[in-house]
Amino acid sequence: MEAALNFTEALRQQGLRQILVISGDAEWCERQAGQWMAWLPGDWMWLGDAPHSPLHCAPQAARTLLGREFLHAVFDARAGFHAEALAALSGTLKAGSWLLVLVPEWSRWATLPDTDSLRWSEQASPIPSPHFIRRFQRLIEQDGQIALLRQHQPFTLPPLPCQPAWRPDDTRQQQQVLNSLLDSEPGISVLIAARGRGKSALAGLLAARWPGRCLIAAPAKVATDVLAEFAGEAFEFIAPDRLLALSPQQRPQGIDWLLVDEAAAIPAPLLKRLVKLYPRTLLTSTLQGYEGTGRGFMLKFCASLPQVTLLRLDRPLRWSAQDPLEHFINQALLFDDAEPQRDRRPVRYAFPEQSAWLTAPEQLSAMYRLLTSAHYRTSPLDLRRMMDAPGMHFSLASQGETVQGALWLVDEGGLSAGLAEAVWAGNRRPRGNLVAQSLAAHGGWPEAARLRSRRISRIAIAPDCRRQGIGRQMVQQSLHAAQGLDFLSVSFGYTEELWHFWQECGFQLMRFGSQREASSGCYTAMAILPLSKEAEALARRGSHRLRRDWPWLQRLTPEVNLALAPVGDRHLDEEDWRELAGFAWGQRPFEVSMGALGRLVSDSQQALPLLRGAIVAGLSPAELSQQFGLSGKKALLSSWRQEAQTALNALDASRSSRWQAYLNSLS
Repeated sequence: MEAALNFTEALRQQGLRQILVISGDAEWCERQAGQWMAWLPGDWMWLGDAPHSPLHCAPQAARTLLGREFLHAVFDARAGFHAEALAALSGTLKAGSWLLVLVPEWSRWATLPDTDSLRWSEQASPIPSPHFIRRFQRLIEQDGQIALLRQHQPFTLPPLPCQPAWRPDDTRQQQQVLNSLLDSEPGISVLIAARGRGKSALAGLLAARWPGRCLIAAPAKVATDVLAEFAGEAFEFIAPDRLLALSPQQRPQGIDWLLVDEAAAIPAPLLKRLVKLYPRTLLTSTLQGYEGTGRGFMLKFCASLPQVTLLRLDRPLRWSAQDPLEHFINQALLFDDAEPQRDRRPVRYAFPEQSAWLTAPEQLSAMYRLLTSAHYRTSPLDLRRMMDAPGMHFSLASQGETVQGALWLVDEGGLSAGLAEAVWAGNRRPRGNLVAQSLAAHGGWPEAARLRSRRISRIAIAPDCRRQGIGRQMVQQSLHAAQGLDFLSVSFGYTEELWHFWQECGFQLMRFGSQREASSGCYTAMAILPLSKEAEALARRGSHRLRRDWPWLQRLTPEVNLALAPVGDRHLDEEDWRELAGFAWGQRPFEVSMGALGRLVSDSQQALPLLRGAIVAGLSPAELSQQFGLSGKKALLSSWRQEAQTALNALDASRSSRWQAYLNSLS
C-alpha cells in the first residue's frame, strides 16, 4: 500500500498515467482490483459489463465518456476485450491516474472465447482471438513501464522514468490557437488533435472570452463537462438535431459562434447543415479514430467544404508527453500515424495470412495504418476483425519494405438454397454477408447469397502512388487467389470517380440504394465481378433489371445520373411477378420493389390509389398517410401490400395463389 501511494504521487508530479494489468481467475482479479481501489482515493470509473464501482459504464456506451475526466479507472476485460472502449477510457484519465486492466489467466487468455467477438466475427457464439491477444501480451511483456500482476507470480512495480517535474500550465500553444480564433473573420474553423490536448477546454475558453454570444452543440450534453467548466456562465447548449429541427425564426438569435464539440461523431449531412447556420463555426474533432471517424472527418468532411481554417494542437496538456499509457494505447491499437515514403523500386504483390500479425507484424501494421489513413470508417473494431475473424483475406502492394497499397477482402455467401430464399423474402437475416445478403434481400437475387463470393471491404493506395494502376493490379492479383469462388463484390458510397475505378476493374453494377448513408452522405452502390458462368448470368440479369427499374428508382435519387441505357419493355415479366409476390405476401421493402410496382401500376386496371400516389404522383409517406387517414408508416406499408395483392389477383388469380403458398412456406 505504501509503495503504491508513493508511486502514485510520483506519477502525479511527473504528469504520468500508469497501466496495471491484473491476470488470473475472475474472482482473484476482482479482489485485487478492490484492494487497489481501497488504497488509492479517486473516481474509479469501472468500465465493464457488470458494475463493481459507484461509477460504472458499459463498454458499448464508452462514447458517453468522451469529454469527461476521471482519476483512476478499471477496464474489465475478463470476458471480452472492447478495444474502442479501452481507447476512450484511457483518454479520460488525469495525470497521476492508474488504469487497471483485468484479464483472464495469462497462459490461457488467447485460447478463451472472447464475448466481444460477437461484434466483429459474424459468428453465432463467441470465438477466441489469438492473434490480437498474443500480440497484446507481447507488447505488455516488452514494455518496461507497464505493471503486470499475475496470479501465483511475484510482483514488483516498474521503475519510474527519470525526468523533470511536469509543467501542466504550459498552455502556450493553446493560447496561440485561441488568439487566432478570437481574431478570426467569419467562416469555418476546424480544430483537430489527439486526446488530452485541450480541445474542449479551448472551445470553452473561446465561449468565455468572446464579447458576443456563442452556442454550443455536441453529440451528447454529458460529454461537455470540460467545455462547460471553462465556458462558465457563457455555456449555452443545444442538441444538434434539436437546433436543425427549429425554424429560422425559432433558432437562438444573435449568435456569433456555433461551437460543435466532438464533431466527427455527428453525421456529415447534419454537419453540412449546421455550419451554414451562423457566421462563425468551430468544429473540434479527435484525430485518433477511437470511433472510426476522427481521421476520416478530416479527410472527407473538411475536403468537402469550400473554405476551412484547419487548426491543430499536438502538445498534451492533461499529461506529460512521456506518458506511458498514451504510448502503449497508440502502439497496441495502431493510433500512431505513419505516411508511406516515396520509393522508386518495383511494386511487388503479396497475400499475407492472419498469422502474419505475429510473424511479420510490421507489414500488417503498415497495411492497417494505410487503410486507416484512407477510410473514415476504419476503427479498432476493424483491427479486431482483421486479426481474428474467420474468412479474412489480404493483398499488399509494396516497394521494398514500404507498403504502398492494401486490399482487404471478406468471404461471403454459401448459404443454403432454403435460407437464401428466406433472406430474399425478408423473413431471415443471418449474421454477416453484407453484399451477398443485400443482393438477395434488396436486389431480389437469392442466388447471390447461395453462391460463394468474396467482398472487397477496404482498398487504399498511398497518396504518392495513386493513379498508377496499383489498385487495379491488386484487384487482378486477388482474382488468382479467388479460385473456386463465383464472384468478387464491392459496396461503396457512390461517386462518379469511384464507380469509374470499379468499372475499369471489371465490376458490373447490381444495386443502387435509395437513401443516402448517414455517415458519408452518399448513396450505396453494389457491384460484382463474375468468376463463374452462374455469376455471369446473375450479372447479366442484375444489369438488365437495374436498367428496367432505373426510371422509377431515379425518382428517389434525382441528382444521380448513372447513364444507363433504357429498356423499352415496361410490361410485367416472370422476375417482376417474383418481386411483386415477395412484396405483396412476403416482407420485401417498398423501395427495392419500386421498379416492379411501377410496372404493375402501369399494367393494372385497378384503382390502387396509395401505390399510384407514391409512384406516379410522387407523394411522400407523410402526405399519403394524412390524405388517406392512416396512422403511420406501418399502416401505409400494410395498405401498399394489400393493394399489390389486389392487383396481382386481378391479373392472374391462379398464379397469385401459387406465389402466396410459396411465400407462406418460407415463413
